[in-house]
Formats: sequence, structure tokens, C-alpha cells
Amino acid sequence: MNKPALSPAVITLLDLNRQIRQAIDGVFNGLTFWIIADITSYTYKSETNYHYFELVEKDKLSSIIVARMAGKAWGNASINITNFEEATGQKFKNDINVLVQVSVQYHVAYGLQFNLIDIDTNFTLGQFEQQRNATLARLVKENPSFIIKVGSNYLTNNSKLYFNKVIQQIAVIASITSAGLQDFEHTLASNTFNYLFKVDRYDAKVQGEENAKPLLEKLIEVYHSKKVYDAIVIIRGGGAQSDFILFDNYELSRAIAKFPIPIITGIGHQKNETIVDLMAHSATKTPTKAAELIIAHNRIFEESLIRMQKMIIINSQQQLVLHTKALNNFKGYFFRDVLRLLHEHQRHIMGISGIFINMPIMLLTNQRKDVATLIDKIKTFNRIFLTHKKIKIDHYQSIVKVMSPQHILNKGFAIIKLNGNIISNSQLINTGTELIIQLAKTEIITIVKSKKQR
Repeated sequence: MNKPALSPAVITLLDLNRQIRQAIDGVFNGLTFWIIADITSYTYKSETNYHYFELVEKDKLSSIIVARMAGKAWGNASINITNFEEATGQKFKNDINVLVQVSVQYHVAYGLQFNLIDIDTNFTLGQFEQQRNATLARLVKENPSFIIKVGSNYLTNNSKLYFNKVIQQIAVIASITSAGLQDFEHTLASNTFNYLFKVDRYDAKVQGEENAKPLLEKLIEVYHSKKVYDAIVIIRGGGAQSDFILFDNYELSRAIAKFPIPIITGIGHQKNETIVDLMAHSATKTPTKAAELIIAHNRIFEESLIRMQKMIIINSQQQLVLHTKALNNFKGYFFRDVLRLLHEHQRHIMGISGIFINMPIMLLTNQRKDVATLIDKIKTFNRIFLTHKKIKIDHYQSIVKVMSPQHILNKGFAIIKLNGNIISNSQLINTGTELIIQLAKTEIITIVKSKKQR
């Protein structure tokens, strides 16, 4: 087949592309547009600081791409992308929805494309906040049995748990190479009260949205370990702001909200709380703060023991002083009674002594017999009196002994305490209440399973 001869109507591809460029420049030169689109086919050339990507729009119902355009960014646009990543914590990558300012450019060699000029951080932050609020609303709606919104706070099964009196057995979910874990363990080990802790490490990646599921699996591993932990601590070391996205994950937050062991978070954020923070028992800003919370909790318990010890010593001293005073009073009364009786008999003897001197020997003999009898009576009375007083002393001593709490406990009785206080009102005890039962030589911590009125 013969090729057509060249004629004035035939032009080169380069010439045609130049005409297209002129036409497009005539319409779009100097114009910029703000558009909403998804990022795909993203690559970054670090040596030139160029970003290459495609902007696509998808049908909302079918997700089919209905529009596509190649794009690139360099120079100030690259700086704007870096600022966007720092402000939002979101990497500029595939499958993110963005609001970008672009200009239209046609290159004779590369074709039609968009030049990215700027990217709106507020649009992306608003999307994050919408997603976060949607996740919180879903958690409350789908899990009313263990997640309840109260005002601006969230009441979960985990947040309703009580810490044990002493936190000692701890499971830590963290990257074992992170500085955050080192800070946490150093703070525990160097506490000024010399508390000892047993920390089990569960190695996990706690940065990046894609690690939400592995982190959840690590939490399940702690549960299946069957170890009796006082608390679980989730620690995150350093990293980009975007690493917090995994802590807004629905499944992870749901699992934490219903977890049966108190969970403490120390994931290193200084601004807004993550959803995981809201679902957990206690949220702290840093791993160090998480360790300080545990130490402070144990210190509160130790101080309560010290106060109780002081109260016991003071009460014991007061009882000792009271009983000593009572015994001294009794001894004073006893000796005064004996002396009074002796003085009375002495006066009686002195009164009749004159009669004995002037009476005949027989009368004197009879009187001596009477005196002897009287002396015997005095001795008998004194013996009876002393015996009676001794019985009273023994009785008082028995009362003192019986009143001793330790004596009562030795008989098999027990003292029941709620929140460190002795109680006798059964109305204060409910099913699930944690009680301390104090026996003679043992203190038992128990949970009430059932309650029956008599």
C-alpha cells in the first residue's frame, strides 16, 4: 500500500502537541483549581525531590474510577506536602482522599497533567475527626452493654475495674527495642520506695495503622496466658503523628473496653486522646507517666497501712493507760479500806484496855479470849476481803482480756473490712464487692459471690 505524499496538511507529532499546548495554555494559563480526589500510583524520587502520582475520582456507589489525571509536585509543592504530613500525621501515599490546589499543564513529551501547588491540611484533619467520631458513635451504638457515653466521657467495663491494692505483676505490650519501654522499666526499677515489680514483655509493633490487628492479637495472647496480672500497660515509643491512627481502630478499642484486666496506656501523645485512651482504665501521656501512676498507686496503699499501724499503736497505748489508771485506783481503795478497819479495831481495843486493867483475872482472861476471837475474825475478814478484792481484780483482768480484738479473733471470729474500714452493716455489701476478712493470724481478700438475708 503506498504511503500518502507529504502535503501542507500533514504535520509532525511535535508540532501538533505544541498546538495543543498553546490551546490549553490559552484557556488554563495562570488558573488554579482546588479539587478533591484520591491519590494512586504514587512514587517519590528522593534524589530530585519529585512526587509523581495520579489523581482519581471514584463513583460513590460502585467505587469505579470515573476520572483520572496524572500529577506531580516539586519545589515549594514538595515542601507543602512535607508540612501536610507533619501537621496531619498522615503520610502522602496511595488511597488517601485529599483537597489539593493544582494547575493544568500540557507537556509536548509527557502529555496532559496537573502540577500540585498546595494541599489543604484542614480538609484531611476534618476527615480524621469525622472518622474518629464515627468510630466512637459506632462503639457506643453496637456495644451498649460495656461502653456508655456519660457527658464527654466514656464508661467501659475496663474503666470500671478496680486496681488491686498493690500493682506488682505487669504485662507490657510494646516494641522491645523502643526507648519508651526502657523509660518505663527504668522508672519502675529506680523508684525511691524500693517497690519490686515483675514485668512480662509482649513484643508488638505499636506504630502504623496496619499494626492494629497484630496489636489486638497480642492483647488476646496476654489473656490466653492465664497469668494473673494486676495491670496491662500499652507503651508506644517515638514516631510520627500518623502512628496514632492505629489507636483509633474500632476492633482494638472494642477489645480494650471489655478487657477483664485494667489497662494503662502510655503511648506518648501530648495533644488529643486516642479512642484507645478513652476505652482504657487509665490513660497517661508517656511511658514514664504510666510507671509513675503505678508507683503512686502502690504508695497510697503503703501509706494506708502506715496510718493503720499508727492508729493501732495509739489505741493500744490509750487502753493501757486507762486500765493502768483503773488498777491504781482500785489498789488505793483497797489499802484505804484495810487501814480504816484496823484503825477502828485499834480504837476499840484501846477503849476496853482500861477495863481489863481494873477487872479480876478471870474477866481479863475472858476478855483476852474475846480479843483472840476478834483477832481471828479480823484475820478471817481480811482474808475474805482480800479474796473478794482479788476476785474483782481477776474479773477486771478478764474483761480487759476479753475486750482484746486479738482474743476475739483467736476464738474463731473474724473482722470484715470494706475499703480498709471495719463494717457491720450488710447493706454495704453487694455481689462482686471485694472484702478483706481478718482472722487471728491471716488476712484474706475475697469477692462476694452471693448474698442471703437471715
